[in-house]
Amino acid sequence: MRKYLIIGTGGVGGSIAGFLALGGKDVTCIARGEHLETIRREGLHLRSGLKGDRVIPVKACTADEYREVPDVVFVCVKGYSMDSIRDLLKRVATPRTVVIPILNVYGTGARIASLAPKGSCVLDGCIYIVGYVERPGVVVQTGRTFRIVYGVRPGQTADTALLDDIADELRSCGIKVDVSDNIDRDTFIKWTFISAMACTGACFGVPMGALQRPGEPRLVFAQLTGESAETGRRLGIDLPDNLPAANLRIIDKLDPNTTASMQKDLARGHESEIEGLLFQMLDLGEQMGVYMKTYRHVADRLINRLSTDSRKAREARSIVCSLEWI
Repeated sequence: MRKYLIIGTGGVGGSIAGFLALGGKDVTCIARGEHLETIRREGLHLRSGLKGDRVIPVKACTADEYREVPDVVFVCVKGYSMDSIRDLLKRVATPRTVVIPILNVYGTGARIASLAPKGSCVLDGCIYIVGYVERPGVVVQTGRTFRIVYGVRPGQTADTALLDDIADELRSCGIKVDVSDNIDRDTFIKWTFISAMACTGACFGVPMGALQRPGEPRLVFAQLTGESAETGRRLGIDLPDNLPAANLRIIDKLDPNTTASMQKDLARGHESEIEGLLFQMLDLGEQMGVYMKTYRHVADRLINRLSTDSRKAREARSIVCSLEWI
């Protein structure tokens, strides 16, 4: 039986692990702290819009404790935590291991590949899901959307039959999967969506219901998507002409109470993906000569808001000082 390893058992990784375990697959979760101890003691409690309310026995351990050789690794950590998985990947990834990064920021496949042993099969990927950790041991997946997209990075080769077989296993567990013929395009499209969603929600302090009706938040979301789409086109990525409209259609299908994890983390004063979802997009757009008017407005507004809190202000100032264009 194929062995699956999930690095990062948050809303995304926990949902993948839960669906795989319910499908009878051999899956191990890497977690830590009280979340790990609760999963070990009580099982993974999955509250899912697709699978119902389930408590699932699943193997869970720390990175240091893991001693198996996985066939498939899903990397589900936040972008700012990527370097923390280097030692684990160096130890467990082999040329026969398929590593699938599922992160929110464009270009993470190449970054993960630089952390893995030479010759490892590190793909690129993205996911469409609303999931979060409600409390230690409890992962919530809301709505009817659970879609993973993965594929080979530009210039990379892989066993296409193997990638298709993994996709079939995931589908048998209730996960929609697309093996992409242009993962560079597809991960950039996801970046445009999650960046605009997270930045708009955080800027206005609203859930997605505010973006589902006419008003300034919906307009800002569309404008952010337009600016990021133009950035992608100038990079040479073949993007659809109607990307803002397509992303709005996705927004309109979400639970109105949905908020992005970046927005939640900023509100709680936690470390967040603001650099990858806001400042990296703004930086890249300006490097490509795109007039990033809306991204600049959102960045200014969020920096001002963060500065009212001492810890958040330190984070904002460190980001500002690291980027010459601010």
